Amino acid sequence: MRKEVSQKTASEYEYKTTAAGRVNIIGEHVDYCGGKVFPAALSLKNTVYARKNGTDKINVKWTTLDVTVTLDINKLDEYRTLDYGNYIAGSLAAWKRAGYPIVGCDMLQDCTVPFGSGLSSSAAIEVSTIAAMCALTNTPIDNVKIALEAQRAEREYIGVNCGIMDQYASACGKRGCAMLLDCATLRVEYVPIDTGDHTLVIVDCKKPHSLVESKYNERRGETETALEILKPVTGINNLAELDEATLEKHKALLSPTVYKRAKHVVDECLRVSKAADAMKRGDMPALGRLLNESHRSLSELYEVTGKELDALAAAAQSHPACLGSRMTGGGFGGSTVSLVKTDGLDAFKAHVLSEYKKATGYAAEIYQAAIADGITVEEI
Repeated sequence: MRKEVSQKTASEYEYKTTAAGRVNIIGEHVDYCGGKVFPAALSLKNTVYARKNGTDKINVKWTTLDVTVTLDINKLDEYRTLDYGNYIAGSLAAWKRAGYPIVGCDMLQDCTVPFGSGLSSSAAIEVSTIAAMCALTNTPIDNVKIALEAQRAEREYIGVNCGIMDQYASACGKRGCAMLLDCATLRVEYVPIDTGDHTLVIVDCKKPHSLVESKYNERRGETETALEILKPVTGINNLAELDEATLEKHKALLSPTVYKRAKHVVDECLRVSKAADAMKRGDMPALGRLLNESHRSLSELYEVTGKELDALAAAAQSHPACLGSRMTGGGFGGSTVSLVKTDGLDAFKAHVLSEYKKATGYAAEIYQAAIADGITVEEI
């Protein structure tokens, strides 16, 4: 259980840095294919309280654990299998390899992003930890650079071969806006989230999962196989450049499984563009339909949902106040995001919790979260 950080405890530190969890409205499993995604940073976040300690050790405590871990700043590459602290060590190891200073310090990690929720607690931890080290060493905050090194830590240290979306959203989020992020170029357009008389609702299926143990890396490998086969005959540099007609023309070159993965990527990239346009013009029914189509594709073509997420999306989609619902995040557990008429919100929530429990035996959890900024730094 998480312990609240008192004002007295906070005052014992020099800096308070935060980085956000994120919800991806649409654009799943296309960031590592060079596609566009449409995430938003959340008020659910990881906060790091930090102070220099004048040693070559980093002492880490958590509000969610009764443990303390000590990391040697000269041996940061040696903590890959550490149950607690590997994400912190990995982030700082990546930052150090990038040529930035690391100092001995005490850190208190306070995470309100539920672990295993599919809302990127790992990215929030990585990004906020690097931001805290920047504060301690008077290194200017470069949000994009921090996101890239945090991604490197996730891929090379933790072992999840992820794209840039989670870390970018965690570092570069903007209050009240979604990010239409081109993952091939890192060009971003901030799109105000205006859902009118509708509300985005996040529901956690509460099935324990780990992307390290899941088939996340396998799915990425399948898209890389598709690119390897199609690049010589199409001239594309990444799978997201492929259009539907070209994929169908060369379908015979791909195994049935690899074709399904590629088709999801092609279709999902198109849905992202349509969803951003729908948000801009306030067309919530169109956005809802795209959410439903995305979930169906993730279930049938990409196969990353599973019984629990399918049951949760089905429960949401069956309620009359819901315009659309889909899994968000890497899959294999985690959360759904649903677009719901605000005047039917209470009935929707009760319906989803009841129907999901009947279908799976799990008690889902609904999160209250606002669309927030990414990195923040405060001198205490």
